[in-house]
Amino acid sequence: MTADPIAAGSSSADPGAAPRPYREVTDSHGRVYRIGESDRDILGHSRAFMVYLPWIAMMAISVSEYAYGSAEDTLSHAHGWTQSNTFWILSVWVFFQAGIAFPAGWLREKGILTARRAMYIGSGMCLVGFLALSHLSNVWLAILGFGVVGGLGSGLVYATCINMVGKWFPERRGARTGFVNGGFAYGSLPFIFIFNYGFDTGNYHRVLDLIGCYVMIVVIGCAIFFKDPPKNWWPADIDPLTFSGSQKNAMSLAKNPPAVRQYTPKEAVRTGMLPLMWVTIVMTAGVSIFGISFQVDYAKEVGFGPLVAASSMGVMAVINGVGRGVVGWLSDRWGRKSALVFVIVVLGLAQFGVILAGEMKSEWLFLIFAFLSGFGGGAFYPMFAALTPDYFGENYNATNYGLVYSGKLVSGLFGGGLGSMVVGAWGYNGAYALAGGISMVAAALALLLRQPGRDGGKRLALGEPRPAS
Repeated sequence: MTADPIAAGSSSADPGAAPRPYREVTDSHGRVYRIGESDRDILGHSRAFMVYLPWIAMMAISVSEYAYGSAEDTLSHAHGWTQSNTFWILSVWVFFQAGIAFPAGWLREKGILTARRAMYIGSGMCLVGFLALSHLSNVWLAILGFGVVGGLGSGLVYATCINMVGKWFPERRGARTGFVNGGFAYGSLPFIFIFNYGFDTGNYHRVLDLIGCYVMIVVIGCAIFFKDPPKNWWPADIDPLTFSGSQKNAMSLAKNPPAVRQYTPKEAVRTGMLPLMWVTIVMTAGVSIFGISFQVDYAKEVGFGPLVAASSMGVMAVINGVGRGVVGWLSDRWGRKSALVFVIVVLGLAQFGVILAGEMKSEWLFLIFAFLSGFGGGAFYPMFAALTPDYFGENYNATNYGLVYSGKLVSGLFGGGLGSMVVGAWGYNGAYALAGGISMVAAALALLLRQPGRDGGKRLALGEPRPAS
């Protein structure tokens, strides 16, 4: 282990202040850490703001996905759409929401698109999406407006918020990433009940327009304070070579050691682990999106009342979000992979449980499995968001995680649109059984994940790691 000479850096948040000294140290794997600067030196305030502000922005955009299923009936009657039309609108939204993560990450890491600008652009596109959903009855224009433009906007906000947390908390990112990611689910709760009880063909224009304005204002307000840390930055109070510091940080780093180096996207792909993560998220996210899209309709199909239908979706949204934070916290103690496998198995079992509840016509059992489905269907997202920098480092996390998260664009197609075709051909029971089986296969694949370059893991296809620049 070596320490490089002290270098002067203008890291102070105050332009008139003297530059804060920092130094770069290199560990036995060749990874470089930039230490000496505190979060307050760089930001002018605690890095905790880089948790709470992304969390608030994530809650704002959550209405687009997690409350959409509760609005489908009114939208169908207002615009004359079929059930298949409304499902495909959401599927296209999911496709573009996930698809923008990689190009946006690439633009950010090239310095072309700052985090703040990405949030500003995303907020405006979200507004356009809701205006399209409100005022465009032509299904193709609605797909273009809400599905494409709105999906791109939400994806810009989502990816920027998740990457912000990963960069600022490299030593214990599980709990923080889970907390921020959770906002993307339970932030939709008020809107689920609005769409079920206060949303009809007489007021849908006003409601959707106001929601679009709300999303834009909240996201812009949070984005004003967004700022990335310097490359290779590491908290000043934690020794990256010995992990000495607080007991909690030491425990987390022992279970989830930092990446052995900063992998570029091409290098991350060549390890074989990034493609495996991509396939796993395709399967798991597809099951999760299927549950979001069909749970309310299934509840009504088996004869449960509107309160149970709405409550089941509300329960799913809340537990989906809270579960992300809980599992993120647990992953700092159990290890990221163990926590990931656990939640995928829970998601799969919940799909079979929903079938059982429907067959028994049991409302309370249905709500229990909605609880479990929501838990499993959300908690895997922060696990992948935390595993990516754990495996490949923080410097290229925006693009690396963008590649992993892009699996969701495939999931959106078979989870929503193709899911409706399976329901039509096999019925709800057949579709839920298929979803449960897919989850179990995904859990088996997750067991194969290994951190590249450590404990026998694959380093690079073309040789040993070299020090990051």
